[in-house]
Amino acid sequence: MKPLNESDIRFSIVNASRGEIERMPLPGLHEVLWGEREYLGWRDHQAPLRGYLVHWLDDRPVGIVLRAANGTMRAGISAMCSLCRTPQPSGQVALFSAPRAGQAGRDGNTIGTYICADLACSLIIRITPPASPMQPDPAEIVARRAEGLLSRVQSFTADVMKTT
Repeated sequence: MKPLNESDIRFSIVNASRGEIERMPLPGLHEVLWGEREYLGWRDHQAPLRGYLVHWLDDRPVGIVLRAANGTMRAGISAMCSLCRTPQPSGQVALFSAPRAGQAGRDGNTIGTYICADLACSLIIRITPPASPMQPDPAEIVARRAEGLLSRVQSFTADVMKTT
């Protein structure tokens, strides 16, 4: 992923008001390992149900505001993130909704999906099985996972940007 700065992030958000964007907290951008990310995702520590996701689409960043569901899934079951497609304990996956861009979002239309609760899919896809003669090269595994993750993130944000 190409690095982002504060201005890139704030101008990229497609489904929030100017006031919401101005109040949006940013993560520590100096700490981000950009080469190991397909998107930048973070949660708002002041408003724990709010999250943000920004990725590059061609030569411009696209960002969305997310809201986690109030409830949680039943403990003791597995859940799967629809972005990284990693099965995890139910407490580590949350249902997130995003208002659609434009008038549709202002009218209350949203789209939702299950995502890793910490929005750290880029880290999870890099956990690979130990190398063995029966396994493909770990770098190949990560490359395939990264390609799929980015494709699903782009598809989700494209759905958010649909105004009808």
